[in-house]
Amino acid sequence: MAPQRFHEQFAQIQRSMPHVPLAMGPDDSAEFLYEKGVVLARDGEEAHLVEDTVRTHFAAAPDLAADRVRRTGPGTNRTGVTRIQVGDPGEGGRGGDLAVAHALRALREHEGRAGRRLVSRNHVVSIAVNACPGDEPVPAPRAAGTNPAPDGTPYDPDTAVDVLVVDTGLMHDHGAVPLLARVRGDRQLRETGDDGVLEQYVGHGTFIAGLVAAVAPNTDITVRGSLNDAGAVLESDFGHRLFEAVDAGGWPDIISLSAGTSNGRTDGLLGVDAFMRELRARGTLLVAAAGNNSSATPFWPAAYADRPGYEDSVLSVGALRGDGEHGACFSNHGHWVKAYAPGERLTSALTGFETPVPYVYRHSTYDACRFGFRYACTCQWPRHAGLLSEDGDRNPAKPDQVMFDGYAHWSGTSFAAPVAAAMVAAHMTAHEERDPRAARRLLLAANREYAEVRGAHVPALRPPTWRPVPVRRPAPQA
Repeated sequence: MAPQRFHEQFAQIQRSMPHVPLAMGPDDSAEFLYEKGVVLARDGEEAHLVEDTVRTHFAAAPDLAADRVRRTGPGTNRTGVTRIQVGDPGEGGRGGDLAVAHALRALREHEGRAGRRLVSRNHVVSIAVNACPGDEPVPAPRAAGTNPAPDGTPYDPDTAVDVLVVDTGLMHDHGAVPLLARVRGDRQLRETGDDGVLEQYVGHGTFIAGLVAAVAPNTDITVRGSLNDAGAVLESDFGHRLFEAVDAGGWPDIISLSAGTSNGRTDGLLGVDAFMRELRARGTLLVAAAGNNSSATPFWPAAYADRPGYEDSVLSVGALRGDGEHGACFSNHGHWVKAYAPGERLTSALTGFETPVPYVYRHSTYDACRFGFRYACTCQWPRHAGLLSEDGDRNPAKPDQVMFDGYAHWSGTSFAAPVAAAMVAAHMTAHEERDPRAARRLLLAANREYAEVRGAHVPALRPPTWRPVPVRRPAPQA
């Protein structure tokens, strides 16, 4: 990833969490973000063990302060994790955290004996993944309609599939879009800044709801604004947000989730462990985005699809390129990604049709894929200073402004996941199947569509109403 783009996005997420100092990890890399000065442990005896062990370790180290080690939250809670402060969050820069690194090291011997993890960083879970999205939304002509186009299946309230979208909230005028007339849920808390410009990731949840409604019209869609703060939340709070989302309306048939994080491990996230165990005991299917890091490193919660005991309850989804024949350049990949769906240059509703909303492209001109792909992908990084206009020209003097009055083109695994979720829902309707996990198995077993991702043939879920987008090759540079 281009450092300039990462640091730009890092700053935006930090602004959305002004009271939470963040660091990059591991070892100053850009693989994930986490809270400085804090670690997580399971409630009860394990939290006591972590606190005592870290304090003892710090007391023996001349450059660490044992008196700072203490719990910062309640001893027990529904998510099953406790925050333990191990250092001063104000010390040092964004490139790593010495206190957290030593706290993790202090528990290695105990973890070796226990055969499992006892302590963890408090990661940032985000729809921007490692603070770097696939791309930005671009206004789309209303006359061209959506892509995927609306399926003709009629809506039947008695058989409609319940789909919960955990994301940013809904735009205030989303109901003016016919596809979204029945969609309910949380409003976006703040749509525009003081300058009237659309805030970052506003419309993300609305866009996803439109994709689900187009591919699977026989659905009751609820959007929860659990990620209203620029799409980011701390791992320690994420479990609470997920529980709140299902508590508000009951456990649905399908949850569509387009957020997550890598953590450099293969055993999941401590902060969502309690939620995932309860999910497994319910009949709900979690369909989760595989992330936009162009990496084979497990991305959570999507990678639970590859963990024993969770195979039926989680479907991890990567993104296909615009033509649907290969994986998108930004998409994570690997054996833990169980299916791929269109995720590049999709078209859906970003706002309602009532009032055009301005949006400023805050990033620099993109003229090369940051992962080295040789097609005109949507995951590109800036080689020159300036701000991106709608046609890609540089204008370093001031941001360029475009207007959204309904539809947008957008790319990312954020959108491949709801497309796959909708295909499971459509399968349930078409085959009168009430069990979403059974529908997942049957859909994948009956699927005869494949794509090529990094040389591997993978299951490709392409909705019947989706239209491929021609792949362009960039012109040779002079």
